[in-house]
Amino acid sequence: MPSTFASFRYFARGLPRLALFAAAFVVLASGHAAAGPDLAQEGIVPKDGVSPGPAASAAVPGFWDPRRRPERPDLSRIQSIRFLTELDYPPFDYAGADGNPAGFNVDLARLICTEINTSCTIQARRFDLLLDALKDKAGGDAVIASIASTPETRRQADFTDPYYRTPARFAARIDSPIRDVLPELVEGKKIAVVAGTAHEAFLKEMFTEAETHSYPNAAAAREALRNKDVDLLFGDGISLAFWLNGSDSNGCCAFRGGPYLESRYFGEGIGIAVRRGNDLLRQALNWALFRLWEKGSYTDLWLRYFPISPF
Repeated sequence: MPSTFASFRYFARGLPRLALFAAAFVVLASGHAAAGPDLAQEGIVPKDGVSPGPAASAAVPGFWDPRRRPERPDLSRIQSIRFLTELDYPPFDYAGADGNPAGFNVDLARLICTEINTSCTIQARRFDLLLDALKDKAGGDAVIASIASTPETRRQADFTDPYYRTPARFAARIDSPIRDVLPELVEGKKIAVVAGTAHEAFLKEMFTEAETHSYPNAAAAREALRNKDVDLLFGDGISLAFWLNGSDSNGCCAFRGGPYLESRYFGEGIGIAVRRGNDLLRQALNWALFRLWEKGSYTDLWLRYFPISPF
């Protein structure tokens, strides 16, 4: 899959990152949460446990098949879980007001430990050191930091089933007559996309009759849509969701069509990494994730963090 992101580390990080300044989500932003503004005020993370915006209208993804219930492993053999994460990928991972790890991944880890009924610690490490830390038994037991399961990462760790995926989405202006996006419906339409991304490659492969207009970064592509220079914008659904719900969009636009989850372009999903061969922990995490989804706890957590769902 083509990609020219200069700071490519793992697939999930090759997609546009959520920037920390004025709710503008700039490609390849690398600032830490502590260096940005009040994330709750900007609508990037929940404030006082309540997500901003119309949570009731958010679509909640389901990544589990109720017909494939994981077998409950011997949880008595798991005395504790030491989770590792990072601090610079809000709203999934960031430094809370007390400096400790916070975010969707962190809250999910705590729910998992409650479900397994075991003690839990969560420590922050540099992103590029997380998987290496698993190789040292003193370093940690599991990494929950939005790392995609890819051939490269699977050589370093084993992964649970995906607990979320990063979809691609189209956005159009509110007053646009475009209500659905199919190749035959957008022939001749101008579509903005960030150059050198999987989204650009997908457009050129699947929407051959549309006009692809490539821009150097996400901010420029979004400005083109706001200014009516293009008919549609195509990009990372998670960052687009926050842009649509933030002040920077000024209520100009909304999702149309999708979501698009083709793994060849947009990855196989985000899992929890464990030390290679640690099947007991991996199975326990899979069981706990399914149970949280089945009980509605995952849905409640998702709605807290994603007032406008990327799905």
